Amino acid sequence: MRLTLKWGNVKGWDGFEEGTPARAALDKWADSGHGISAMQRQTPDQRELICDIIDAVDGEIWNDWDGKVMSKYEAKAYVRDYDKAKT
Repeated sequence: MRLTLKWGNVKGWDGFEEGTPARAALDKWADSGHGISAMQRQTPDQRELICDIIDAVDGEIWNDWDGKVMSKYEAKAYVRDYDKAKT
């Protein structure tokens, strides 16, 4: 299982099988009205849904901008604080 993040958002995923907590979290985020671009800004609620995905991932969380693996703690801070660093 792999989750890819970029621009403080979900860029991609692999291995999220139906019936798993990670897939349920991903589906809930997808149903929240996210856009098709990883560059779209997320609402605070959508950011928390992404953090739920991160918590449920049983595998690698990849930062596509920096080209490195992140811990769950680092990934959630990245998602929550992304726009704060840009303003």
